[in-house]
Amino acid sequence: MAVVPRTRDRVLREAARLFARHGFHGTSIEDLGAACGISGPALYKHFASKDEVLGQLLEGISQQLLDGAAAVVATHPDPRATVPALIDFHADFAMAEPDLIRVQDRDLDNLSSPSARRVRSLQRAYVEAWVQALLRVRPDVDPEGARVEVHALFGLLNSTPHSGSSPAVRDRTAAMALRALAL
Repeated sequence: MAVVPRTRDRVLREAARLFARHGFHGTSIEDLGAACGISGPALYKHFASKDEVLGQLLEGISQQLLDGAAAVVATHPDPRATVPALIDFHADFAMAEPDLIRVQDRDLDNLSSPSARRVRSLQRAYVEAWVQALLRVRPDVDPEGARVEVHALFGLLNSTPHSGSSPAVRDRTAAMALRALAL
């Protein structure tokens, strides 16, 4: 028997797809409801507003990335293996969740203040996990320089959904990331 996704999960999945395609402001509550097979106003049973939907999407992606980085760091105690594993994790995530990457890239500035603070806090923690891993293998780089390199790396890895969805694109992007960090 097929599992029917909960309405809330379905709304988030469809919101990611529609926001990625049309943008947050280009997607109405009615569009979102129709994509979920319900009326637009029925969404208010699950979310207080379209702003909350965006907040939940971006908080969710930020938490997934942070949790994933923590898992990578925990399972790769050798510093030389940590950064390549983080690159693989992020490249895989970008390929698996291209809509979320696009929404995060384009609609982050549309978050309400409380959601924006939570997302930024999670993102800072994610960046710092990478920075600490990079500093362990590149002691020649100062923390601010490592932060710059990590942010640039995210730009490269997050471009993957715009470059195609093949394993070759993912592998090439990950290899470029390793070379960019001089590893």
